[in-house]
Parts: sequence; structure tokens; C-alpha cells
Amino acid sequence: MIEGVRTKKLSFIPDDRGRLIEILRCDEEVFEGFGQVYITTTYPGIVKAWHYHKLQKDNFVCLKGMVRLVLADMRENSKTKGEINEFYIGEYNPLFVQIPEGVYHGWRCIGTEEAIVLNVPTKPYNHKEPDEYRLPAHNNGIIDFDWSIKDR
Repeated sequence: MIEGVRTKKLSFIPDDRGRLIEILRCDEEVFEGFGQVYITTTYPGIVKAWHYHKLQKDNFVCLKGMVRLVLADMRENSKTKGEINEFYIGEYNPLFVQIPEGVYHGWRCIGTEEAIVLNVPTKPYNHKEPDEYRLPAHNNGIIDFDWSIKDR
């Protein structure tokens, strides 16, 4: 696993009214602060990648649908430099993934429906000076990753 990445398996608590799932609590070790909460959606087959942050951690959960979340460690002083992690997260695998500063990340919506991803970053978005550093999703010369679906 890439240095600094943390995951937490999530579990639904069902009753006769529906289901509840706890995602992030302020009394957990993984909680490092609150910047904002937002939801983003991705249409089937679409890739949203690559970017990283210098000042914030991202805390992702896919609430609806499924995504292939990919992390790439390109940090110069990291013990796991060059490592790539893949997580299939969403309705069929409820998983919380914390992405540390400096780690490139992105995802592809897999399946036939729009994916809904929740993020609770540790810092609020700065519209005047965004803490986002981007690369193209494909053939960027830095991250060697193929987003295509592989038949097995």
C-alpha cells in the first residue's frame, strides 16, 4: 500500500426502516480535520484523473454505483515512490479511502450507472488559489496506467 494511504471497510447497519452507514467520525484515528463535504458524480465509462494536493488529504467513499479508484505515488521522498494502488469501491464494496498529500489520484466509473462519490477533504477548496495539480488522464508521460477495462 502507498505510504500514508489509509482505508476502512464500511458496514451497513440495516433495520426495518432502511440502512445506515458511518463513514467518518471525529473520534477515529483517521480523522484529521474538516475542510468541507462535497459530492461529485461520474457517468459510466468516464475517467476523472489525475490530480494531487499539496495541502490537503482527500477522504473518498463511493455512495452509488462503482468506481475504480487509482492512486499513484510520484512523491520524490516516499518509500513507495512509483507504486500504484487500485481500489474498486462503491455499493458492492463500501470502503473509505484516505489519500495523503502529494499522491496522484483519479477514478473511472465502472458499470452501467452514474457513480456518486463523497469527499470530505481536510481543507476547504480555495477558489482563488486551488490546491490542485493536474495531469492528463491518458498518455501523460509521468503515470503509466491503462484505464481500459480488461476482459477476463
